[in-house]
Parts: sequence; C-alpha cells; structure tokens
Amino acid sequence: MDDRLQAHDRLLIRQRVRVMVNQYEVHAETPGGGEGELIAFAQQKRMAFKEQVTLYSDDTKSRPILGFKARKRIDLASAYDVTDASGQPIGVFRKDFKKSLLASTWHLEQPGLGVTTGSERSRFVALLRRVWDFLPLVDALPFAWPYHFDFRAGDQIVFSVDKKFGLRDRYVVDIKDPRLDRRLIIAQAVALDALQSR
Repeated sequence: MDDRLQAHDRLLIRQRVRVMVNQYEVHAETPGGGEGELIAFAQQKRMAFKEQVTLYSDDTKSRPILGFKARKRIDLASAYDVTDASGQPIGVFRKDFKKSLLASTWHLEQPGLGVTTGSERSRFVALLRRVWDFLPLVDALPFAWPYHFDFRAGDQIVFSVDKKFGLRDRYVVDIKDPRLDRRLIIAQAVALDALQSR
C-alpha cells in the first residue's frame, strides 16, 4: 500500500466527457473542500466485451498504478479482479445481480478484511432510476437525481460514495475505515459509474 495515498480520508472523482471513452480523474480533497492533487486517472472504452480499466498516476498515462478486469465476458454478475501496477492482487469486487434488480448492490473483498457490501442508500431513487430507463425518449437523457452508495462491514459504514448534482458526474468518497486499501476503493468508486448500467 502507498502510505501517501492511505493518508486520504476523502477523495473527489470527476468524469470527463469524451466521445468514445469515459475518463475519470481522482483527486485528494484540499482542507477547504476543493480538488487537490491528482491521485489517479482512468480511461474506459465504452461497450467493451470484457471490461478492463487501468488507472494511472496522471493523465499522461505513463505510469500505471492499478487496474481492474472482469473475469468473464459480458456477465451481469461477473467478478472484477483488482491488481496493483505489477499485477499483484489487491482485492475483488462484484455486482450482486439478484439484489441489484431493486437497488444496485456490490460486494468488495480485501484480503484480511473480509467482504464489504455496498448498496444504494435510497430505495426510492433506485426504483426511480429503473423506471427512468424504461420510459420512451426520456431514457436518452441523463438521470438527474444523484445516487449514493454506503459500503458496510456488518452494521458499520466503512466508506460511502456520494454522487453530486451537475452536468458532469462528480463523486465524493468518504472513507471511515483506515485499513481499507485506497486503491481498491478508487477502483470500486470508478466502477460504480463506469459499470452502473450493466
């Protein structure tokens, strides 16, 4: 684990809008609540048959720091292996397809810490988002209401991801458990946006 990265309890993630790819910037938060240094940059190809995302130290994409890759091709409940820059495993996350029919639910596993389960905080927003996807013509518009995820170990929230209002997707990641590998949390947070519709 990177001690400098582990020191952060709040991260800010912003999506860049591009034609054929989704790009994400992960920033540390400044004491004033703004975007600080760039911690990671990710680029995801849209409509890939086997999802694979590499995160780099910056937008020059010269130094990879971690990545995640689906174990199977186009599988709604596929597990995603998260590895460091040298390919060593950091952890695994997967979408719980059955539970996600009502509210998106993910399971995140870090060696030595067990399984953390994250689901949408508001059932109402989760159901509204599903109805939105089935409305003719409206489904082409971005979903306007933000959604939030709380990840729990037992009954304790260990981290949360809050989507903010705005034209571009922006997220605030609050980390409450200092033992959680920040690289694993970053991978999961990017996946919440990049893989949400799968």
